[in-house]
Amino acid sequence: MEIAYSLSIAFKSLQPFIIATIITFLSLLVAVRSFFKRPRKSNASGPSTSSGKDESKGATPSSSCNCSLSRNGNSDSAAFVHGGAGAPVEGSMVTADVSNVVAERQNGASIMEQLVPEITTHALSYLDYPSLCQLSMTNSLMRKAANDDNVWKALYHKDFTLEQDTVTPVNGWKAYYAATRAIMNVNTEFFNIIRDRSLPGMIRFWLNADYVKCVHASGELFSGYNAVIFSWHLAFNLQQGVDFHVTDVRARVLTDMAWVTMKTYVDMDNSAFNMTNVFEFHHGRWYLVHHHSSVLLTDGDMEEHIVNG
Repeated sequence: MEIAYSLSIAFKSLQPFIIATIITFLSLLVAVRSFFKRPRKSNASGPSTSSGKDESKGATPSSSCNCSLSRNGNSDSAAFVHGGAGAPVEGSMVTADVSNVVAERQNGASIMEQLVPEITTHALSYLDYPSLCQLSMTNSLMRKAANDDNVWKALYHKDFTLEQDTVTPVNGWKAYYAATRAIMNVNTEFFNIIRDRSLPGMIRFWLNADYVKCVHASGELFSGYNAVIFSWHLAFNLQQGVDFHVTDVRARVLTDMAWVTMKTYVDMDNSAFNMTNVFEFHHGRWYLVHHHSSVLLTDGDMEEHIVNG
């Protein structure tokens, strides 16, 4: 069991390098394919020489079809129609020019850049957040690929939710992913404070403002910073620390405001709650400004509640 666990850890740590190896292999295939499709210089019939002057003397019209375009955009066959005796020589020069252009393009573009973008995006979509960050630090090309907006959009949908598919983040999906991950961590800290019954932690967690509000599961509303903190003081004194099991977490992040909805369970059979936390961004950090907790109705309770109005 320990060996299997060690192998899984080793594979996870090597995952970015495996993806990089796959991309490099695909790049090599693209380069080989481009090399064999490179246009060749065509030789006119007759003895070939290294001198352009001798070639023009010994060349005769060829019966093979030469479809390469001349410099002015016309085909070489048009020159033959108009009686141009020097057309084969010009055709060879044009073919050589085309070969040089192709070679320059291939030499100027890296193997990574010749890959179809969709292939790169699909390969990187299998990476998780830490692996993608590690891959972006290997070299400039990998950093460019790892910063692609489509990669981070796919990672956001995989790690968080598909609900915001129509959202267009102002600063791109990478920044939106980072902001969502940050607010998720802040929301997790809220439940750690409850588990530890830390009143100092709750004091620091809430924004000190008169408009903050807290609705506990009992249904009682507390408004204003002092009243909210006092309510948590009572809650921590009346009950032991609760370790909630949190599921179905959904977050929406704006520039200076975010809200998180979730379902929480004290255990999986009893004491289930719907919770909403609203945060505001002040002085470089997120503060809680609204908390609402209500009992999660079961199917039977919901039917009874609807019948009774």
